[in-house]
Amino acid sequence: MPHLRIINGRILDPSQQLDVVDELWIRDERVLGIGPHRESQADRTIDAAGMIVCPGLIDMHVHLREPGGEDDETIATGSRAAVLGGITSVACMPDTDPPLDHHAAAEFIHLQARRAGNAHVFPIGCVTKGRKGAELAEIGGLVDGGAVAFSDDDVPIASAEIMRRALEYCRMFDKPVLSHAEDLDLTKLGIMHEGRESMRLGMRGMPAAAEEVIIYRDIELARLTRGRVHFLHVSSAGSVELIRRAKDRGVRVTAETCPPYFTLTDRELRRFDSNYKLNPPLRTDEDLQAIIHGLKDGTIDTLASNHSPQAPEKKLRELNQAPFGIVGLETLLPLSIKALIEPGHLTWPQLIEKLTIRPAAILGIKRGTLKPDVYADVTIIDPNAEWTIDVSKFASKSRNSPFDGVNVRGRAHTVIVRGVVKFEESR
Repeated sequence: MPHLRIINGRILDPSQQLDVVDELWIRDERVLGIGPHRESQADRTIDAAGMIVCPGLIDMHVHLREPGGEDDETIATGSRAAVLGGITSVACMPDTDPPLDHHAAAEFIHLQARRAGNAHVFPIGCVTKGRKGAELAEIGGLVDGGAVAFSDDDVPIASAEIMRRALEYCRMFDKPVLSHAEDLDLTKLGIMHEGRESMRLGMRGMPAAAEEVIIYRDIELARLTRGRVHFLHVSSAGSVELIRRAKDRGVRVTAETCPPYFTLTDRELRRFDSNYKLNPPLRTDEDLQAIIHGLKDGTIDTLASNHSPQAPEKKLRELNQAPFGIVGLETLLPLSIKALIEPGHLTWPQLIEKLTIRPAAILGIKRGTLKPDVYADVTIIDPNAEWTIDVSKFASKSRNSPFDGVNVRGRAHTVIVRGVVKFEESR
């Protein structure tokens, strides 16, 4: 395995509070260190002048669909899309067929990821058997199989008793429960956010309260059990405030959001384009501003893509028939730069923290850092690269994105996974 030397780049590593122009050395598959290493010889030198060198990015909310949904995505295509987006580690949701609710299913994910040889893939196990919400899955067996967290994904856990037991049991293994906060009784048949726009368009709405009541419940259950709850794709102002107060009280709660919720609003549904149909739905400008504020003050810990591939024959339908979701692995970084860095909402170190060490800490994985002797997962970002998002060039099998044709600046230039260059922008 070649020895790599990366020179002249701005090295950002929030795990070490490091922001310095220096050189990074990689030997075999691990980080050798930062700074000159006169005793070492590099097989290859990468000049990162004008670029940012940071730990490989981590996306903790991805749907890879395999097994059972290979028409939409596979572990191979999804993990390749991750690499092209600058992401070296993903955590994949258990909404597969069959669901990821036992030891062998978790092992299968690891096996397929190793065969693909792209990004690291960490499985998220089901909270309940078959994601049916009735009986806890084999939590211990899934942990043994490599599961890093637990969720029933887009099938919310309706029973407070089941959620309580899940938090208690997962606490024994120091694993978080990832909560899709939605009261299905309030969102039944909904298409978009319930509010002025839904009334204007005559569409069935999904109120912000549907998210907020479950967040309130799960915060109280986390306080009761001392378990860890992580809220997926936070989208409303009320949710941000509930999470902020919970953190102030010392409840073990973390949260994420996704680019649509700080770049788009429910006005986009005037287009009647199914690529704007998400769950949770796009909300108001007030909600969008609250999400940005939550990112700025640390209430929202991480950024994730909620990569939800849907084959064209499924997604390109009437709004009431099309499934929810968009792809996001290849747009997470550039959209975050456009909406958060360029307006000055976040600094580069703050953005990198939300994409590296924070998700790594929540999942309990030894990633997201450039400390010596860790796996050499490195993303080199060209912050000045100007380009246009083109879904026809995505590595993902699916093309369902509302961001096709959007002009952005900044992208992954070089991506290294375990000391091996997996992607390099054409010179």
